[in-house]
Order: sequence, then C-alpha cells, then structure tokens
Amino acid sequence: MDNLIDQPGDDAFMSEALCFARKAFEKEEVPVGAIVVRNGKIIARAFNQVEMLKDATAHAEMLAITQAEAAVGDWRLNDCDLYVTKEPCAMCAGAIVHVRMRRVIFGCADPRSGAAGGTINLLQLPGLNHRSEITSGVLSEECAALLQTFFQARRRAEVSDV
Repeated sequence: MDNLIDQPGDDAFMSEALCFARKAFEKEEVPVGAIVVRNGKIIARAFNQVEMLKDATAHAEMLAITQAEAAVGDWRLNDCDLYVTKEPCAMCAGAIVHVRMRRVIFGCADPRSGAAGGTINLLQLPGLNHRSEITSGVLSEECAALLQTFFQARRRAEVSDV
C-alpha cells in the first residue's frame, strides 16, 4: 500500500476561492475570490477590493497575481494555476496571459463580460504569446448563487433608497 497523500483537487481549491469570495461579500464588494496554486500549494489568496481601495484594477485575480509574483520572485507564473469563482474579465484575462499562467479554473461563467469564453476567449487567442488551459464550471452553482444573492440584495437596497 502506498503512503501517497492525495493532492487537493479542483473542488477543494475552488472551495478556498469561495471562502475569499464570501469575504468580499461581507465587505460589500462584488463577491469574487481567487487563489493561485503552485506545486499543489496555495501561494496567493485574494478577493475583490475595488470599493475598499477605490481602485478599478483591484479585482481578485489581479491582487492574487501580484501576491503570487511576490511569492515566486518573478513576474512569470507559467507553473501556476489560478482558481477564480467567476470567469475573468478582459483586464484580468490580459494579465493572466501576460504572466503566462499555466491554467485557469473558474466557477461560473460570465456571458456578458467574460474573457475566457463568455464574450471572447483572450486566454486562448491565437497570436498572443501565451495560451492558458481553461477548466470552467467548477462549483459553478455555489459561485453563481453567491453572486446572485449579492446583486439581489443590492437591487433591493437601491429600490428602498428611491
């Protein structure tokens, strides 16, 4: 019998990203969480902080990428995987390509502004210097439910303000 320890799978890593999405929710940020994994270990964790930091670029993916670069000691993340609860937007997808992320795993699709197959697939666009492998739909129901709950509450608050 082998004494091998099972590596966490996509569901386990996405569950961690969901924990960070819930932190964003608690801070009234759009609830998106992201983690970066290298050699089976989490090296970066982040959640959306656009409102807190008053920074349109403070998406979970961007913050996680910056942390991962610091952890690796290089801007190239070609042996890293990004787990994010919602399909990346064009800004984040551009950064993902730039850092040469090996793989992107996301929860729920974003058909309106997703850039990993929703409206465009920047992560695998021919002609760019890098293409990331994409896995979609990991814990998609949980990821989508958190976003739906957030936006329903926001709409209710807007109606009561009128």
